[in-house]
Amino acid sequence: MKPSKINQQYHLFTSRLSNQLDPNHPLVQLSKLIDWQPMEEEFSGLFVEGLGQPAKPVRLVVGILMLQHMYGFSDENIVYRWRENPYWQYFCGFDFMQNCVPMHPTSLIRWRDRLAGPGLTKIFASTIAAAVLSGAVKKKVSKRRLLTQR
Repeated sequence: MKPSKINQQYHLFTSRLSNQLDPNHPLVQLSKLIDWQPMEEEFSGLFVEGLGQPAKPVRLVVGILMLQHMYGFSDENIVYRWRENPYWQYFCGFDFMQNCVPMHPTSLIRWRDRLAGPGLTKIFASTIAAAVLSGAVKKKVSKRRLLTQR
């Protein structure tokens, strides 16, 4: 089934993460620099409508995969640590604190299989684009590094 959307409905007595977190935190800034919409549209097309259980939201999974790469955690560790870190949750598109694990760790294996090749390249390219936008990497330098890594 197609991926579900992150529910951002207002919780009457719950404070939003966007009101509590430091807006200058690197993950808050990075989440604003990444263009999530094209990835959501493209990766939703990898699923068949009406077949099976709805997939997890694209932004959640892509965010977790990025965090996993940034921090070097295993599938199991990243999923369980995500629950404890409000900055990670905000980065993955949630504006209210979640108190349960977002998915079973084996779901990441299935997502990586679906995204193999072009999908993972698109995630990597969006990360590079965000780094260039933030000034963390110069455009000229990023191209040179990409060429030397091949």
